[in-house]
Amino acid sequence: MKRILIAAAILATALSSTVNAKGCIKGAIVGGVAGHMAGHGKVGAVAGCIIGHHEANKANAEKVRGESPNPPSKDDGKL
Repeated sequence: MKRILIAAAILATALSSTVNAKGCIKGAIVGGVAGHMAGHGKVGAVAGCIIGHHEANKANAEKVRGESPNPPSKDDGKL
């Protein structure tokens, strides 16, 4: 019973903000399936959530970096 309450608390915390859940759900599903095959489904789901969230943040940072509002000029500041 204690494990179920802890798992529910972790899940509620992870899903409380849509920003924090980005990538987590997909990663948790993949990690849970892979972990289930290895006999550790819950551990795989948690690890998948963490990795999925990290990858989503990394992709978002690359996207933001690529959309710079002021691209460098071709003359490099020379007059």
